[in-house]
Amino acid sequence: MIPTGFLQDLLSRVDIVDVVGRHVELKKAGINHKGLCPFHGEKTPSFIVSPSRQTYHCFGCGVHGDAIRFLVEHGGLPFPEAVRELAQQVGLQVPEDDTDPAERERARQARARQLSLTDVLDKAAAHYRAQLKASPRAIDYLKRRGLTGRIAARFGLGYAPEGWRSLASAFPRYDDPLLADAGLVIVQGDEGPDQKRYDRFRDRVMFPIRNVKGEVIGFGGRVIDAGEPKYLNSPETPVFSKGRELYGLFEARHALRERGCAIVVEGYMDVVALAQSGFANAVATLGTACTADHVRTLFRHSDDVVFAFDGDAAGRRAAGRALEAALPHATDLRRVRFLFLPPEHDPDSFVRAHGLEAFEQALAQAVPLSRQLIEHAADGLDLGSAEGRARMLALARPLWAQLPDGLLRGQVLAALAEAGGLGTEALREAWQGAAPSSRPRRWPPPGGGRRKLGTATQLDRAAWLLAHHPDLWFTLTDADHALLADTPAPHGAFFCAIERLLHDHGALTLDALAAELGAQPDAEAVAALVTRVRALHHFDSDDHGAAELQALMQRLHRQALDDELQLLMESGELSDDARRRGQELLALRKALAAGPALTAAAG
Repeated sequence: MIPTGFLQDLLSRVDIVDVVGRHVELKKAGINHKGLCPFHGEKTPSFIVSPSRQTYHCFGCGVHGDAIRFLVEHGGLPFPEAVRELAQQVGLQVPEDDTDPAERERARQARARQLSLTDVLDKAAAHYRAQLKASPRAIDYLKRRGLTGRIAARFGLGYAPEGWRSLASAFPRYDDPLLADAGLVIVQGDEGPDQKRYDRFRDRVMFPIRNVKGEVIGFGGRVIDAGEPKYLNSPETPVFSKGRELYGLFEARHALRERGCAIVVEGYMDVVALAQSGFANAVATLGTACTADHVRTLFRHSDDVVFAFDGDAAGRRAAGRALEAALPHATDLRRVRFLFLPPEHDPDSFVRAHGLEAFEQALAQAVPLSRQLIEHAADGLDLGSAEGRARMLALARPLWAQLPDGLLRGQVLAALAEAGGLGTEALREAWQGAAPSSRPRRWPPPGGGRRKLGTATQLDRAAWLLAHHPDLWFTLTDADHALLADTPAPHGAFFCAIERLLHDHGALTLDALAAELGAQPDAEAVAALVTRVRALHHFDSDDHGAAELQALMQRLHRQALDDELQLLMESGELSDDARRRGQELLALRKALAAGPALTAAAG
């Protein structure tokens, strides 16, 4: 495991301007450097790199971090690899610390297992590609769908033959447990002669699913002829989670930045067909509803997202779920739209039937989030009656409450008031009793790798409180969650892991939490912190813990606000986005002085 002290020493030796400058064209701006943000499309530079703080921050999309985080998020490197690459650049040897040997061994086994699974999946992808070349029937199907050999090769398309054990010819041992762990083989029955094994994917066109590093982590298989299910996806595995991954994101990463817009569709074939037609900025969810994780990932790559759905009832329901996932992230500087195609078409068939220009026009006419919210709440209601308008407003209220503070929130309130036959102030007065916890709060992220004196100790204490009393996580606001998750390594990885584990397993004991953390992808980053957390002293009561955690969050929010204001002051001439952000920060700073209830009031 990598000691925290080494990470701090490494970041003090690395020149972040040099690290970021290999990927972004930077120009001097006061004491800092400025360039176009590599995480979202923009025409005016709002991406600041600070050599004195050794951090980067974008005042357009909000991304921030240190040199390690830049290599992880922009370069797609795992945390340990990013650390080793930077250490090599400055001539340091990455040490191992004195973490409990059992924890180190668990983490090593988890990492080795993940690497083994991606190797197995990559070998399966090569097998499926070879099988496609040998199947005239599968090739004919792709041609009938209008796909060329070039686009099939770009996305690594393949074919799973009809046989029950096709993969036996691709692997030396068909009974290798890794085949089942990777979701490639289904095992029925207990160990013994009666146990049955067979391929999960049979007689299907195969779409390999890649992570941001380009590694194959799963598959989607589509039937060639009639059959159900039409699409079959890999199950959840240690390397694949449908709720977090997006099909085609690896292939679309450059087009997303060039076009400045992401198109989210429902099917793998839609992604591939649109890419061939010139819309290489399309991605798809993986057989599941759009989640908050999907939306966060999308906004890391573009500040303009279009959800494209079929116009039938199922498409409308999917749009409703996407709307709910997007609302907490719909800031004034982001754009979310909804495109509904005729019920008889999906994006693939629409482009083939009507051409590229028609699809371009449809995109231009996509429904903005504000209008979609109202239409979603008003669906099936008679707005010509007082009862219908009242019910529409009642249904819209929890949706509107999820919007972050800003001008858009006020604009949507005014539009809802008009649709509901009320004045804006009358509706605001009627709704001002809404529970503050009903919507996410958006707060400035904390500073980068170089913290003010005492901040690391505060984060350690917050980690101790949450590790010993996981239920305290649910007493925090969404703004608190976001701030903790955005802190630099190792704390950010620790808090993200706690959130995932609470969602998946519920409250855990400290020992169970440590064991689970050792099996997470971020194990290398958090192991030393877990050891440090174990050594911190106890306190007397749960009530004391809740109060202390709230006080800690107030101090961390205040520090984050001060850090971002200071960064703005050091950055010379500012873009429009940065100036607007500066005004927001000054207003927040004024509100901060009003009292300790800021995080609730700001919602």
